[in-house]
Amino acid sequence: MIYAEHILICVAAPLMIALAFTKGASRRFTASVLAGMGVCLLSAYISAFINALTSMEEAQTKVFISPAVEEIMKLVPLLFCLFLLGMDEKGMLLMAVGVGTGFAIFENCCYLAVPEMRSFAFVAVRGFAVGVMHVVSAVSLALGLALARRFRAVTLPGILGALSLSATFHGLYNLLVSHSGVPAAIGYALPLLTAGLLYAGFRRFHIMD
Repeated sequence: MIYAEHILICVAAPLMIALAFTKGASRRFTASVLAGMGVCLLSAYISAFINALTSMEEAQTKVFISPAVEEIMKLVPLLFCLFLLGMDEKGMLLMAVGVGTGFAIFENCCYLAVPEMRSFAFVAVRGFAVGVMHVVSAVSLALGLALARRFRAVTLPGILGALSLSATFHGLYNLLVSHSGVPAAIGYALPLLTAGLLYAGFRRFHIMD
């Protein structure tokens, strides 16, 4: 039997070694990818615990519980960087991209370990969609926190607003892809379209410069 912890060790070990040979932005990004993998595993534990307490069906958990839990866990390292490290907007964006990337990598690796026959096309579409979805949701958290700080509104309502945005996006994706046919196609396309809009906005306002 393959356990998620085993996958985490195999994937994270090379990245941990890489920390010793990198510095600056490269080291911060590598550390954020590791953080994303860690919060992904913790999110799975928490979601499973809540599911056991509430006796909800798996489909309901994926729509109502998992998105909120996962986005809260992504928010934790971003709040750490904001309040304790005092990162600027570009640093927060880099951290968010790394957390979302690490989360998606670990989730996709665990998904591939499930012994089910899937076509290459399905795995490719799901892999890209999940990867982009987690990155976009993490970036939306970082942007929400950056805007709140810019307007000096980094308070509980401002943080909850950013969290609500990312959790709603995540939940909508899970809801759409839980069905087959047109809803699933829309769900898989949603992260890609959102990422394109975000990238265009970043280029327009020189956020990525």
